[in-house]
Amino acid sequence: MSLFPEIEKVVNTLHPDKIPADRKAVLQPLADFVKAKVAKGEAIRINFICTHNSRRSHLSQVWAQTLASHFKVGGVSCYSGGTEATVLFPMVAETLKKQGFQIRSLSGGDNPVYAIKYAENEAPVIGFSKKLDDDFNPKSGFAAIMTCDAANEACPFVPGAEQRIPITFEDPKVFDHTTQQAEKYEERSLQIATELWYVFSQINS
Repeated sequence: MSLFPEIEKVVNTLHPDKIPADRKAVLQPLADFVKAKVAKGEAIRINFICTHNSRRSHLSQVWAQTLASHFKVGGVSCYSGGTEATVLFPMVAETLKKQGFQIRSLSGGDNPVYAIKYAENEAPVIGFSKKLDDDFNPKSGFAAIMTCDAANEACPFVPGAEQRIPITFEDPKVFDHTTQQAEKYEERSLQIATELWYVFSQINS
């Protein structure tokens, strides 16, 4: 299924060939998890987990769903959660919007809900902050991807997870309210996209 043209342009600028070997080793267990599910004809559920479910876990969820579609890997459902619920940080939505995603606010309040669409004929990703065991997320048979060191350390065991895989990213939060904020959020989003491109490119190759 074709992605929106602006997202396609972003995807075509990624450089997965520049991912260092040690980082590829970190990413490989997720690729292996997806490959094994595809081989068995099973549903592929991936829950990206970070402490506050506000930045990195959402970027990972959205890009994973997008790149699964791009590489025609069927049966993939991506989720995100935190050790606590806070809010999907507005700069995350703004960054994705600049990269070509269509974003609609479904509700306001302290924890807004967004529909994040990446292709005309695909269901949008529903983005809002929630705990990792929220009813919105799967209860079993999923890979828990720990996207931050704090959550990785705080959650040595994720209930229901079939596999727990640490793939941590630096937090763009440290640049909030600085002149580098937009640049650093874009940089982190592109890093996540590049690394998930590497993961999903292996599945049907």
